Amino acid sequence: MLQETQEKVREIKRSFRQLMNGVTSQSMREKGLSYKINWGVAYTDLKNMAAEYGKDYSLAIELWKENIRECKILATMIMPPEEMSAEVVDLWLEQAPTQEIVEMLAFNLLQYLPYVPVMAYEWIASDIELRQIAGYLVLARLFMRGETPDERGMNEIIDQATTALRDNSIAIRHAAFTCLQRLAQVEQTYCDIVNKALRHAGLENFTTF
Repeated sequence: MLQETQEKVREIKRSFRQLMNGVTSQSMREKGLSYKINWGVAYTDLKNMAAEYGKDYSLAIELWKENIRECKILATMIMPPEEMSAEVVDLWLEQAPTQEIVEMLAFNLLQYLPYVPVMAYEWIASDIELRQIAGYLVLARLFMRGETPDERGMNEIIDQATTALRDNSIAIRHAAFTCLQRLAQVEQTYCDIVNKALRHAGLENFTTF
């Protein structure tokens, strides 16, 4: 079984050569996105590959082990959400090499895990940049689906996000802003709460709902 999975990994890695985009790869390097190997394969091509292989836990685990941009993104696409444990989530987030991979992890997988919202609140309180970003991105996706926090969660988000809006990291500020923006868009009540908190913090509020 492992041998079969490893052969699939080799097959996938060979296919990246045919899909490589040198211009995109070079652009990423210039922007500081550092990977051991980066073929610059387009997201749409990776989605097509994910559809071809289907959900496969073992393959996702093996792909993630590769320090290759495309392998890690593909792993987030084919990992079955119902088989992803909290321990593996924590490991993958710890091993995510760039903000791009964290974004793919949040978008393709984390937002669909029922236990992750609890973890997301822990992440936004972390002093690790990529964990904070992951937490805000996951919560933003949940708010976009109409899911809302309880009173304790609301207080935590407001407290952490308004502080994050003054962080030195542009990426953290942007993630926190997006999270609050998505929360404010759920309904007028939440928009009012967010704007009140922003005014209290001396920050510019969002437009009305």
